[in-house]
Amino acid sequence: MSSEYPSLFRSEEMSLVQLYVPTEVAHDTVLEVGQLGRIQFRDLNPSVNPFQRSFVGEIRRIDEMDRRVRFFAEQIKAEQIPVRPLDDSPQLAQGNRGPQVVDELDVKLAEHEARLVQMNQSYETLAKKSIELEEARHVLRETAIFFQQAAGHREEIRTSFEDSDSRPLLHGAGDEEQGGDAGIGGFELEFIAGTIDRARMPTFERILWRVLRGNLYMNYVDLEDVRPAYGASPDAEPIRKSVFIIFAHGQELLQKIHKVADSMGGTVYPIDANPERRAEALRDVSARIEDLNTVLYNTAQTRRAELVKIAEALAAWATIVRKEKSIYATLNLFNYDPRRKTLVAEGWVPTRDITAVQLALRRATENAGTSVPPILHEVKTNAMPPTFHRTNKFTEAFQTIVDAYGIATYREVNPGLYTVITFPFLFAVMFGDIGHGFITACAAAAMCIWEKKLARAKLGEIFETFFFGRYIILLMGLFSIYTGFIYNDIFSKSLSIFSSAYEWPEAESGVVEAHQVSNPYALGLDPAWHGADNALVFTNSYKMKMSIILGVTHMTFAICLNIPNYLYWKKPQNIWAEWLPQILFLHSIFGYLVVTIIIKWATDWSRASTSPPGLLNMLIYMFLSPGSINADEQLFWGQGVLQVVLLLLALVCVPWMLITKPYLAWKEHQRTKAQGYDRIGNVEDVGSRLSSDSIADAEEGNGHSHADEHTTEMGPGASVSEGMTEELHASHEFDLGEEAIHQVIHTIEFCLGAISNTASYLRLWALSLAHAQLSEVLWTMTLEPALSGTGVGGVVFLVIMFAFWFILTLAILCIMEGLSAFLHALRLHWVEANGKHYQAGGYAFTPLKFEEVDPEEIA
Repeated sequence: MSSEYPSLFRSEEMSLVQLYVPTEVAHDTVLEVGQLGRIQFRDLNPSVNPFQRSFVGEIRRIDEMDRRVRFFAEQIKAEQIPVRPLDDSPQLAQGNRGPQVVDELDVKLAEHEARLVQMNQSYETLAKKSIELEEARHVLRETAIFFQQAAGHREEIRTSFEDSDSRPLLHGAGDEEQGGDAGIGGFELEFIAGTIDRARMPTFERILWRVLRGNLYMNYVDLEDVRPAYGASPDAEPIRKSVFIIFAHGQELLQKIHKVADSMGGTVYPIDANPERRAEALRDVSARIEDLNTVLYNTAQTRRAELVKIAEALAAWATIVRKEKSIYATLNLFNYDPRRKTLVAEGWVPTRDITAVQLALRRATENAGTSVPPILHEVKTNAMPPTFHRTNKFTEAFQTIVDAYGIATYREVNPGLYTVITFPFLFAVMFGDIGHGFITACAAAAMCIWEKKLARAKLGEIFETFFFGRYIILLMGLFSIYTGFIYNDIFSKSLSIFSSAYEWPEAESGVVEAHQVSNPYALGLDPAWHGADNALVFTNSYKMKMSIILGVTHMTFAICLNIPNYLYWKKPQNIWAEWLPQILFLHSIFGYLVVTIIIKWATDWSRASTSPPGLLNMLIYMFLSPGSINADEQLFWGQGVLQVVLLLLALVCVPWMLITKPYLAWKEHQRTKAQGYDRIGNVEDVGSRLSSDSIADAEEGNGHSHADEHTTEMGPGASVSEGMTEELHASHEFDLGEEAIHQVIHTIEFCLGAISNTASYLRLWALSLAHAQLSEVLWTMTLEPALSGTGVGGVVFLVIMFAFWFILTLAILCIMEGLSAFLHALRLHWVEANGKHYQAGGYAFTPLKFEEVDPEEIA
């Protein structure tokens, strides 16, 4: 067990363990370790097809159960029935009861599905019949109305006969309405009535006119929207159709009309020409609709009651099904030993949690009611373990920022520990304002105070992101208040907490110059600078130089984090071969610049014999004309000589970084090779992994020993023996040319990055200046004119402008400017800081862990 207390400084120490699990206790073992959530299992069957693994039958069965659960969820969601959340996570039955409970759940899901499918089919059939009857009733009504209108206006009805025939086309139809024979000159007029989609009606009319060559009379009317049957989905669209009645002569024409109507999705209803029979049919259809609506209502209520019953237990069923699926998917990663009838598993475990895993295995044995417990033992290996940082609700968001850049190499110094302070501080340098920081801190504090209530609520994707980073936002707000005091800035105004060091003499005209009358202001910027003509020039210079100092300090700290890594990985030679030239190169140029900034700040130029130098020009001429310093701008004695020494030191550091590390690596390789130990350590390590079980299997001719199956290419899910085989062939291969090329790239990147990254920290100055100026503009254009108002109108105007100012402050200065400063702080940590030391060559620890199912995410 690890003796180190877990911290964010390094990832936790991991151990590779082997589990020998009897088959009768395998299910309970995976269940217990999954509930513990501390083992990341490895695939010991990488060459086996997923459909040929041991538990593929069980997984197919669980997939079918999962399909039924999703089917229930879709039906419940369509009915808008709430799913009962889980009060407690359902526990899977263990031991002999485990398979029985799953069988019972499978049968229960199948019964519910059968009933629900039957009710759905019955409902769909009845709903379709109901719509057809509704359409038939509309057709009967519209047909009766048409004949009534035709009887009173025969002379107005157009005919499709030749002009020589003066008799109305509906002459016979009118007689039919009076109960006489439907005949006209020895032939009968017949008609067809039905419904068709409203959008297709114009096309239907044109086609019939062309097909029948005008030998028809057609009338149609749009129906009111036919609502779906009771119990249908609320999203169901109403049915929009038109009723048509077509008069023609002869069966051939009627058949053509039938075919055209059918081809366009229309429905033809048999309507009798006799009005008494039509009235009788209308009464019959209305009675059938009432009866059908009653049956539909009862069916819908029965179906809803069934869904409500299912919704009570759906979340529990979904959790159980997903747990079972995870269990059998994990069991497929195990290797089966047919001689001992046990399953062999390998996985990574935090060393501190091995005792907890052993207790979980003991509980699994007791629950299974067997006397043969699973066996756990640690395995020595050189394979790189996964990276695991144990976090809490406070540090989780900060660690997520680092992990988004890359997962730390195993046991590498974790920058997430220092990000807790450096990230909100650099944010606050760009966002510094007491008022804006107070608003931000209050919003974050509210999320922290009511975090339990908010964690259970559905906040939406955007707000959930802010809620996840609530502690980051809280620290950003608090640090912004601090930097706001340093800048003496609150909503673009200043605070006079202490006495100002300057006073303004009275002058009638001209430039008024403030005089220092006391010691400097105790905290931050003197309020006398606020409103001065040269305030922007002063704050620009101040914030720009401060950005350089903070940037060089941040990068220096990042480079220094290499030292704990070198010492932990037992590579102390890299301290003087790589770390020392990097520090000297950075500080011979930019460290010198920081020193000159501090000297210039500390010098009282009103009493100095020289004028203040331009530091940017000084740094440029340090390279263009080394050693030449203008006497009127010299900061200190010997400055020219010091610049030459620093410039030479920076030049020496370049070949120092290029040559030293590859040479030491080559020398170490030659010494190891001369001693005759090349690869022997690897062979012994791999040999130690071939246990007596593997040898026994090979001797018995099983053809499935551990040594045989671990010869494939190493991967994240490969077994340990695979890793050893890969390391045996490739891990200690040394190539001087490859090492030299890698070092050349690294050196060029560092030297160029030292310049560009230092300039990149000037974003601290730029965003701070932009934030302050935007805040001042917002105040000047909104609240400042309103404060000068008087009377009732002035008060109303002030209230309106205050609301306008406050909304813009929240939307622009707090949210938009806050997001901008957040992204820039993220860039400074990812590129400028992490690029100096963070290898990020690891992979995350992803243990088997059961999670509760969110009722709203089941479907």
